[in-house]
Amino acid sequence: MKKVVSIILALVLVFSLTACSQPTQAPAPEAPKTEAPAASSGDPFAALEPIELVYGNGAAIGAAGDLWGVEFSKLVEQKTNGKLKIGYFPNMQLGNDSEMQQQMLAGEIDIVSLQTAPTTPFVPEVAVFDLPLAFAKYDAAAIDKVLNDSPFNALLNKAYAKAGLINLGFLQGATFREMTSNKEIRSIDDFKGVKIRTMDAKFHLAFWKALGANPTPLPFPELYLSLQQGVVAAQENATDTNVSAKFYEVQKYLVNTHHILYLNQFLMNKSKFDSLDPAYQNAIRESVAEATTTVSQKMSALNENNKKTLVDNGMTSVEFEPAFYDTLIEKSKPVYDEIRQAIGAELVDSLINELEKAK
Repeated sequence: MKKVVSIILALVLVFSLTACSQPTQAPAPEAPKTEAPAASSGDPFAALEPIELVYGNGAAIGAAGDLWGVEFSKLVEQKTNGKLKIGYFPNMQLGNDSEMQQQMLAGEIDIVSLQTAPTTPFVPEVAVFDLPLAFAKYDAAAIDKVLNDSPFNALLNKAYAKAGLINLGFLQGATFREMTSNKEIRSIDDFKGVKIRTMDAKFHLAFWKALGANPTPLPFPELYLSLQQGVVAAQENATDTNVSAKFYEVQKYLVNTHHILYLNQFLMNKSKFDSLDPAYQNAIRESVAEATTTVSQKMSALNENNKKTLVDNGMTSVEFEPAFYDTLIEKSKPVYDEIRQAIGAELVDSLINELEKAK
C-alpha cells in the first residue's frame, strides 16, 4: 500500500513540474480597430440626414410655374441621391399666394413659388415689377440677365432678406400677362369703362384706372363664374392660365396688351435655407438654375401654343403696332411716379438702367 501511495505522489509531482515548465502563453493581440468608412468624396450627401421640404405653388397644373416646380423637385432629389425630398403641392393646395407666404414666414412651408404682385405686402420693393410695360421691348435673354445676374438683382435681394426671405431665381420667357375681354379693344379709348378683374394689387389697379377702365379685384376661384354671369367683362392673366381656366368659353377677345411680365419667383424661408448643410444649399441653387433654363426655353413656344388654343376655341387675338405700346406707357406715367414714391427711385432706376444696358 505504501508503495502505491508513493507511486501516486511521484506521478502528481511529475505532472506539476511538467505544467510549471510550459512557457506562459502571451494574450492574443487585439484586432486592430477599424474606423467606419468615410463618406465617399464623390457623394457629399452620404453622411447627411435625409430631410423633406414642403413646397407650395399657386400655379395651375400645366402652367409654366407648375412645370418649374415639377422640374426643380425632380432635379433636387436626383442631385442629392434622394436625401433631399420635396413635398410638392401645386394649384393652391396649401392656400392662396398670400396664405402660403404667411405660412412660409411662420416656418410651416419651406418654399413658395408664385408671381410677384402678391409678394408686395411682404416685400414692398417687389412692386418694381408692377411698372407697366417695363419689359415689353426686351427679349428673354436680356431680361434674364437683369433679373438673375446684375446689380439690380443684388439690390433686390437685400429687400427679400430684410423680410426673412431668400429669392433663388426668377422664371420668365419674355411672355406677358394679357387682357381678355368681351368688348373689342382696338384703341386707348376702348378701355374706358371696361369692368376688368385684376389681382388685388395696388399698382395693377392704378394701371387700369389710368387707361380709364374699371378694375375690380376678385378671388381667382370666382372669376370664371363672374365672367359667365357678366359681373365683370374682362380679366388679365398669362395665356397658360387663360387656357387652363377655359376662359375661351366666356371671353371673346385676347387683347395682347403686354402690360406686365409673366414672372415667377422661387422663394424660401431664409432661416430654413441658412440652416441647411451647404451641400443641400448648393443642390437647391443648382436645381433652381437648371429648372429655370429648361422651362424658360419652352415658354415662348408654350405661349404661342396657348394663343393658338384660345383662337381655335373661338377667341379673336388682337395684335398692336409698337406705337400703341408707346401710348400705353405714356398713359402709365402716373403709375411710374407712384411706384417711385412708394419704394424709392433707386430700385426703379436700377431696373430701367440695367435693362437698357442688357438689350
